[in-house]
Amino acid sequence: MAKSYCGDLRERVIEAVQIEGVSRREAAERFDVSASSAVKWMQRWNESRSAAPKPRGGSVSPLEAHAERILALVAERPDLTLLETVAELLKRRIRTSKSALSRFFGRHDITFKKKLASRGTTASRRGPRAPTLDSRARHA
Repeated sequence: MAKSYCGDLRERVIEAVQIEGVSRREAAERFDVSASSAVKWMQRWNESRSAAPKPRGGSVSPLEAHAERILALVAERPDLTLLETVAELLKRRIRTSKSALSRFFGRHDITFKKKLASRGTTASRRGPRAPTLDSRARHA
């Protein structure tokens, strides 16, 4: 999504229309913005005397209302998988999905990592190493 135009540009367009008496379209052309932006900025100015952009974003997950209960469940049973946690929350009448719960955990910095002991080991993807000519000669 594109960023909002700066307040200074908005104010210059409004001043051109209000003080200089140019049309909204002329002001838009002068300051290289779309005519619809100039029209909307003037509407906002006439309604609220504000040139500031409207707030963006800000939706809140419905899970945040149950954050305390969800975090308590994770603390109580940290071995649950994501799907098992969803099922347990549904039993407790908290409707959610795997993706919504995953985003909730991300916002609350909750990660599900494997045991620390297994971090240092790596699995071999090639299987056992084939014997070389040198090793066969030594064993013969």
